[in-house]
Amino acid sequence: MPVASRHDSYPDATIRAILQSVKSIAIVGASNNPARPSYIVFKYLLERGFEVIPVNPRLAGQDMLGVRAYARLSEIGRPLDMVEIFRSSAEAGGVTDEALALDPLPKVIWMQLSVRDDEAAARAEAKGVQVVMNRCPKIEYGRLSGEIGWQGINSRVLSAKRPALSGKGFQKLTIDRKL
Repeated sequence: MPVASRHDSYPDATIRAILQSVKSIAIVGASNNPARPSYIVFKYLLERGFEVIPVNPRLAGQDMLGVRAYARLSEIGRPLDMVEIFRSSAEAGGVTDEALALDPLPKVIWMQLSVRDDEAAARAEAKGVQVVMNRCPKIEYGRLSGEIGWQGINSRVLSAKRPALSGKGFQKLTIDRKL
C-alpha cells in the first residue's frame, strides 16, 4: 500500500497501542506560551504521566513546567519513544531526519495536525519507525479515554444527563497506559 494511503486514517487500536506503549516524548516546536497549542499539548501529556521533553532552540537551557528544554533532539542524550513534530510540513522532513539519526531510534514519529510529509514517513518506516501524521496525541488520548466525551464532543451519544465525576477538580481519564 502506498505511504499516502496508509496515512489517510488510523485504526483506534493503532493509536491506542502507541499511546499505551510510549513513555518519553520529545515535542519539537514546543512553546512556553500558555496560549500556544504546543504548550497545551505539552502540559496535557505531562499531566497524564508521560515524560515530555521540549525541543526549541529559543528555549534551550530553560525550564518549561519543570522540564529542561533542548535546542535539538541530539542534545537530549537519552532514548526517546516518540518524537512529536509541532513544526510545518515543510520542516517535517528535516526533523524526521534528525530523529532518524538518533541511536537508538525512536519507536514513533508523530506529526501534529496539518503536518504531513509522505517522503519523510517513507524514510522513517524504511528504518522500522512507526509514523502518524496529521493527528494530535492530546486529542487522540482525550477521545480514546473518554475525556472529550464529557462535553458531548465526538461521543455519538446525545443526553441531557450530566456525567457523575468523582473527586474534586479536573477529572482525568486514562487509556490504561502501561507506566
